[in-house]
Amino acid sequence: MTKPKPRALNSPWVGFIIKWMAKGNTWIYQRSNGRFGNTFQKAPVALLTTTGRKSGEPRVSPLLYLREGNRVILVASKGGSDKHPQWYLNLKANPSVRVQIKDEVLSLQARDATEAERAEYWPKLDAMYPSFDDYRSWTDRVIPVVICDP
Repeated sequence: MTKPKPRALNSPWVGFIIKWMAKGNTWIYQRSNGRFGNTFQKAPVALLTTTGRKSGEPRVSPLLYLREGNRVILVASKGGSDKHPQWYLNLKANPSVRVQIKDEVLSLQARDATEAERAEYWPKLDAMYPSFDDYRSWTDRVIPVVICDP
């Protein structure tokens, strides 16, 4: 059972604000080669580039991530929304992605985590960004954990 989201998150302005904050963060991150815009509430931020499933154009999204060696772990939370984020739908259609972590750019293959991997990574992800636990409680959707490997 889900618990109710804060009422302010139901405002039609929230999506608009998040979209423009993401565009601004992407702009700063790219122009500074990852020196600025690389954290959000002390959690690390990377830029994920997917291929648009309809347009075929590159799509860049700033996302929180967890890194373990060459592996990058992402969360398709969309702030606890009942819908998957567009970047997740794009990588399901084409799993070849690029991830920029500060000044390093990695070419990776994305896939959904297995149940065992989800059980392994959720505690680490929650420790990195505690709001992920709230996001899971606000939706009946299973929030995907995405594994990106070389």
